[in-house]
Amino acid sequence: MVYTIRKTEPGDIQDILSIYQKARDFMAASGNPSQWTGGYPGLPDLEQDIAQGASYVCIQNDIVVATFYFKIGDEPGYHMIRNGHWINEETYGVVHRIAAAFPGKGIASFCLDWCLKQWGNIRIDTHRDNLPMQSLLKKKGFSKCGIVLAGDGSERIAYQKSLWPAD
Repeated sequence: MVYTIRKTEPGDIQDILSIYQKARDFMAASGNPSQWTGGYPGLPDLEQDIAQGASYVCIQNDIVVATFYFKIGDEPGYHMIRNGHWINEETYGVVHRIAAAFPGKGIASFCLDWCLKQWGNIRIDTHRDNLPMQSLLKKKGFSKCGIVLAGDGSERIAYQKSLWPAD
């Protein structure tokens, strides 16, 4: 499969919203009905990600097959981590809201690899019931670091992968 990554364009919005809905349906069907609820993520979240220049899409044959948020820099929700610690305190890239139109096809894996090529120190978090994402992160060599709080105050399992040598 040949995938490419690019910044989200206005014409991608409906495709992304459809992917978000497919992801919510997939999560609910795989035992994780409470991670993305109440229409989250939705158009306001996507518009904010685009405005920040942090929204990306994965394209295959001119079709949007995945979306994710990626930025290099501080994530306020990661300042406090419980029951563990981050691998390092170097500048990191953050991945949020990664969702694929076709789960289990390696698209999310490709997106994570792309992020690591952009910046070799990545942090990401996921819901405790999101076993498919936890499995993917383990497979990709991410280390479980502890617990962080999402914007709504709920707990998320924090992961990090660094390609940089330890100090």
